Amino acid sequence: MTNDCRVAVLIPCHNEAIAIGKVVMDFRTALPDAEIYVYDNKSDDDTSTIAREAGAIVREEELIGKGHVVRRMFRDIEADFYILVDGDDTYDAALAPIMLETAISGQFDLVNCVRKEIHNDAYRPAHRMGNAILTGIVKRIFGDRVQDILSGYKVLSQRFVKSIPILSKGFDIETEIAVHSLELYLPIAHVEGDYRPRPEGSFSKLHTYRDGIRILKLIATLLVHERPLSFFSLLALFCIVLALILAIPIVIYFLRYGLVPRIPSAVLATGLVIVAMLSFMTGLIFSAIARGRRESQLLAYLQLPFWHR
Repeated sequence: MTNDCRVAVLIPCHNEAIAIGKVVMDFRTALPDAEIYVYDNKSDDDTSTIAREAGAIVREEELIGKGHVVRRMFRDIEADFYILVDGDDTYDAALAPIMLETAISGQFDLVNCVRKEIHNDAYRPAHRMGNAILTGIVKRIFGDRVQDILSGYKVLSQRFVKSIPILSKGFDIETEIAVHSLELYLPIAHVEGDYRPRPEGSFSKLHTYRDGIRILKLIATLLVHERPLSFFSLLALFCIVLALILAIPIVIYFLRYGLVPRIPSAVLATGLVIVAMLSFMTGLIFSAIARGRRESQLLAYLQLPFWHR
């Protein structure tokens, strides 16, 4: 790392007194010139005290949820590169210089750590399956240039951090970061790193089903926001198919006997066609809005140059 490159290590924390001291010291060793920030998210243990004693700059965020913490970090801290990492000592700090060098040498705005299990207890089976499913959904909808979207260890450029309007509240922040990079076609790289179990006595704040549902809801929301024409076109197609199912027997009967049976079904079919037309037009309008929003984000991104040696 070059001395004139400002690097900030960002560690969101909630009740990580068991692990945070080691995490801070490991990153101080790996990146001695970096500033290490620990944002305490209303812990009721000694997280803040231990982090401060280990040499971190400690700040607090009152709104509960990782998304709130990361939004505050990105807003308050100025640096050329940001290393975002969970404070539970599951990631290898020694990998940080490699990820940082990858970002600088390749001018990547996002370098994501792809987790490699070194112990069977590192992942809960439900977490492993959920991560695979969610990563697959994001790849299918938004593009396959990202791996392990729920990894909590990544390097971000300044122009990435200052161009993403974070709206997430909790652990869905990782998905929002991934989709932002895909939608703006930003340069992305991946580095594989060890993922170890949490220290004994430390417990995960990730609720498999509740947070999984929240992430799925975010993906659905992002689909509507970022791919509105696709979403509303599918809705229109569904309405048209349903209308045809209802209308074809009525039309055949009319051609044969000159009468219109099942008036309610005919009215419903007509209504479905109208809804389909409105849905498609809504998709066109929202698509134009989404394009304008992406252009604004891209302009904000382009206002900051990439750091060079």
